[in-house]
Amino acid sequence: MSPSATPDDAAHSAAGTAATNTAKARAAQAPPPPPEPLAFPVADSHTHLDMQEPDVADALAAAAAVGVTTVVQVGCDLERSRWAAETAAAWQNVWAAVALHPNEAPRLSDEGGDEALDEALAGIEKLAALPQVLAVGETGLDYFRTGPEGVGAQQRSFRAHIELAKRLDKALVIHDREAHADVLRILEEEGAPERTVFHCFSGDAEMARLCAAKGWFMSFAGNITFKNAQPLRDALAVVPPELLLVETDAPFLTPAPYRGRPNAPYLIPVTLRAMARTKELDEERLARHVAANTARAFGY
Repeated sequence: MSPSATPDDAAHSAAGTAATNTAKARAAQAPPPPPEPLAFPVADSHTHLDMQEPDVADALAAAAAVGVTTVVQVGCDLERSRWAAETAAAWQNVWAAVALHPNEAPRLSDEGGDEALDEALAGIEKLAALPQVLAVGETGLDYFRTGPEGVGAQQRSFRAHIELAKRLDKALVIHDREAHADVLRILEEEGAPERTVFHCFSGDAEMARLCAAKGWFMSFAGNITFKNAQPLRDALAVVPPELLLVETDAPFLTPAPYRGRPNAPYLIPVTLRAMARTKELDEERLARHVAANTARAFGY
């Protein structure tokens, strides 16, 4: 406070500062502006429309306006998987993936034991049989949020999802966080489905080469643009274009320079252009690969 300022002046100043800070915070959370449309339309191979602010109609319209003409809506538990299936049935350009997220399995097991987990898996099986549901996922392993006590339930659930995807001839969408060795081991033990997708690929270049040798698809998200993501860009660099997908994982992983603000399918062009720079490919050529790969991976 300056020597000549009064208490009222200080109060008004503090209020003004608070209002300015609030405005800045709101601005930071405002949706990023739409990017330039892609020269060739692609799909968002992994999104969560149910967790995003705009309704489905607005989200799909914004995406289509920039060349994102198809989305795969992904369920993470029984309720959200049911919503994904219903939304895919209602919208021609939406397909569904259904599963119990790796962190959902130990929660169910803790609350109701193996019986609760089995009951939820039976519900996923019914949804997975629907024609608009093209994938079983996101399933897999996540050792970041679940401690050692949850590993057993996660692995049992993962194996069940692998079996289901193979039996129904659906794609398998894998969530792999800090569990690379066990994910690869279980896929080897169970036998991976013909169409396997590593969502939001998080491995290194060595793992990317291994996945490529198996013919597994690798999907990259907005975190490929983060400054500290050089190992991820190194992995992307070695992935054959024929195995690449792009995703938002919205509302998460918003690409730079909008990190921290809401993500949505219409921001796919930002990530795809960053991928094209890393791959040293023309944007349209990469988009054509990604479009064909996504259709092949999910079978639409």
